[in-house]
Amino acid sequence: MNVTRGFTGRPRVHDPGLPPGQYDAREDWPVLSAEVTPDLRPADWTFRIDGLVESPHTWDWDSAHALPASAYDGDIHCVTGWSKFGVRFGGVSLDAFFNVVRPHESATHAIATSHTGYTANLPLADLTGGRAWIAWEYDGRPLPPEHGGPARLLVPHLYFWKSAKWIAGITVLDHDEPGFWERNGYHARGNPWEEQRYSGD
Repeated sequence: MNVTRGFTGRPRVHDPGLPPGQYDAREDWPVLSAEVTPDLRPADWTFRIDGLVESPHTWDWDSAHALPASAYDGDIHCVTGWSKFGVRFGGVSLDAFFNVVRPHESATHAIATSHTGYTANLPLADLTGGRAWIAWEYDGRPLPPEHGGPARLLVPHLYFWKSAKWIAGITVLDHDEPGFWERNGYHARGNPWEEQRYSGD
């Protein structure tokens, strides 16, 4: 795991706008990765949704950008303790991708996979209804590689380990299946407002 300064030693001051145990990172955006940042160019990036769907589909950079643009303006929260207020990500709502593949009625969960092999599990309900994005811009600029560029999953209402960097695909399932951090003791869902950091929280 690669950790930059900012993950430890910050005071936890109560703020009603912060989930419990979090601090405001302000202008900092700490970098935390379970893997080495890949050399992945937009021209080589692809995103696929498969599993329990009517029409599995793969998008390249251009075809993904041809979908209706969408943006997220709000806050993000990392399980290590930092939060950032008022961030802006640009990309495409996952709903637009799911409209193409059409998940089966039996679908309940999904596994997100990165181009590095990293995985994260999520309830399908957390990926639909305008709650998740494939994001390739931050603050109006291309998303930096260390923060998941060229494109990452964005699920801002959950702890940020669920927002898989360098997103490669989503496999739709009819059951829950743990991802990388979930197999290593982290919570299956990761709701910051309920402080679901670790298994059993």
